[in-house]
Amino acid sequence: MEVQREFREDLNGRVRLITVLVAVALVVIGSGFWFVQMVQGAHYRELAENNRLRRMTVRAPRGLILDHEGRLLVENTPSYNLLVDRSRTADLDDSLRFAADLLNRPLEELHANLAKATEQPDYQPIPVAKALNLAEVARFSAVALEHPEFEIDVGHLRLYRHGPQMAHVLGYLGEVSESDMERARAEAGEDGKVRYQLGDLIGKKGIEETYDERLRGVNGARAVVVDSRGHLIQEYGRQEADPGEPLRLTLDLRLQQAAERAMRDKVGAVIAIDPRNGAVRAMVSSPSYDPNMFARGIQSDQWRALLEDDNDPLQNRALQNAFSPGSTFKMIMAAAGLEEGVITPSSTVSCGGATVIYGNVFRCWRAGGHGAVSLERAIAQSCNVYFYHLGKALGIERIEKYSKAFGLGSPTGIELSNEIGGIVPGPEWSQRVRGHEWFPGETISVSIGQGALTVTPIQLARATAAVANGGRLVVPHLVEGQEDPSEAQVLPVDDRVLAAVREGMAAVMQPGGTAYWSAHIEGVEMAGKTGTTQVASGVAGNEASTPWKLRNHAWFTSFSPVENARLVVVVFNEHGGSGSGGAAPIAKEVYKAFYGVESEDGNRP
Repeated sequence: MEVQREFREDLNGRVRLITVLVAVALVVIGSGFWFVQMVQGAHYRELAENNRLRRMTVRAPRGLILDHEGRLLVENTPSYNLLVDRSRTADLDDSLRFAADLLNRPLEELHANLAKATEQPDYQPIPVAKALNLAEVARFSAVALEHPEFEIDVGHLRLYRHGPQMAHVLGYLGEVSESDMERARAEAGEDGKVRYQLGDLIGKKGIEETYDERLRGVNGARAVVVDSRGHLIQEYGRQEADPGEPLRLTLDLRLQQAAERAMRDKVGAVIAIDPRNGAVRAMVSSPSYDPNMFARGIQSDQWRALLEDDNDPLQNRALQNAFSPGSTFKMIMAAAGLEEGVITPSSTVSCGGATVIYGNVFRCWRAGGHGAVSLERAIAQSCNVYFYHLGKALGIERIEKYSKAFGLGSPTGIELSNEIGGIVPGPEWSQRVRGHEWFPGETISVSIGQGALTVTPIQLARATAAVANGGRLVVPHLVEGQEDPSEAQVLPVDDRVLAAVREGMAAVMQPGGTAYWSAHIEGVEMAGKTGTTQVASGVAGNEASTPWKLRNHAWFTSFSPVENARLVVVVFNEHGGSGSGGAAPIAKEVYKAFYGVESEDGNRP
């Protein structure tokens, strides 16, 4: 009996111990539940809600782009994209193979598109094929029940209505790159919000790039309910996107198309601006490219062809190519000589076809010479000898001063990126760039727009506008409402000086002037200046026997009417021969469009 009693007491002790331990455990667990539910309840409810709700982006339609008359240049059209929901497929590779076969597209293309968004959560549908046609959309609609992992998303595709005609002005869209994302992260504000997401389309060149923020608008969002595995259950709410702001450009579609037609199959640029305010009415760079290729998703062979093209169609020659201006520079030389008192409008020089300066023979373009020429005739017939002597009298320092006053040697300030400044040479430039002093003989070459002097077509247009408008150096611009007359610099040149230069340029368009036969339009008052830039020594212009790469470059700068001008047109035709034959006829087509003059085929532009 003693043994049984001891056994019962021991057993009861163990039971009491276990009871105490269980009670303590229950108290601890209960305290934990109380702490989590009462003290930290709000925190965990928020976490649970966030685990249940997800935000998905609703992309904003991009803003429309119009010309200054309201004609539509760029719009958005419906775009059908194939999305895959990785949370709804058991075998992603098998799903992608099925889609590739159905679309007859390379499987690698779908995998590459998917790889761009591998960091996205499973519930986020990923675009694997873009710009589906209606037949492809119909195929996926027919198999929707068997393949719920796929869905068709209706997005927005950028449509450039006039294709290559305005590519260098408008630019194109491209997907955000990793470098774009790095830059956006670096520029994020205090809230840490990054303005891009992977997969976003942003402007890469032209107006699309410069005004990307205004055109992109503000994306919306939709809240979706997902389960613990990230599977989409239902849509909870939606915030609509705000479309991008439309942009009205200063471009005139009629002038742009006329310039593009005239430059077709040529290499060079045309720039037309309003000299009163700097509004760009036309800007053509040739050859061009079709920005719609990028909107649809450019293929590797198309991209390679653009990069390997010797004439670089992606380059905007209106502001990214600089060449010697040839005799178009003589209008600046004339203004400098008159303002400095080195010459007067009646000053004459005898041209016998050549002259000797600093012991070297400098020839005129006309072998027999021009005889005795005053300033007006020297401009009208582009007499080199006259300007050789003017260059010697001025000296390189004053030539450099007035060149820079007319805006040469620095970017014009137009909104587009990657504009270059060209070169205005001088003694300091020579020492800094070449490491030796400036030689006097080089001044003689610069005086007729040759040598180290280089300008872009848009710089020459700006300088010409200053001659035409009475001395205001306006800033070229492409978006309406950007002009501010108070910002225009005023040239250090007297009104009478500019009037004399305009008279000389008007004589260029009269009988005996270098551009009369190639650019004159009956009933239209114009002023201009031709220019021919030598490429290879001893090569004569645009002769059929001369290889294209050795032919001279052709320039023509002009404005109309002579007084109170409303349009400046500059043409640069690379290897186009003489300015009168290779550039002036192109400007003529632009003026025909401006004045509504019938073309030779009897059609109005």
